[in-house]
Amino acid sequence: MANDFLFTSESVSEGHPDKVADQISDAILDAIFEQDPRSRVAAETLTNTGLVVLAGEITTNAHVDYIQVARDTIKRIGYDNTDYGID
Repeated sequence: MANDFLFTSESVSEGHPDKVADQISDAILDAIFEQDPRSRVAAETLTNTGLVVLAGEITTNAHVDYIQVARDTIKRIGYDNTDYGID
């Protein structure tokens, strides 16, 4: 039996849409757990130029303004100029 195999991986750098999406999902998770640590969260974020889509399943008693959390996160990580494609 041959021990040869192909190994691949993907890496994305800071500012990549996947990194932005991860930051938003993490911020939503943190905001929910801050209010209700027993929450069940499967938050997904999809991004493109000028677009953020929040998706997933959330079971919680927390009251979170998801849009504001997403906007605050986008600004916090440096997208504070409409020329960047997110407003």
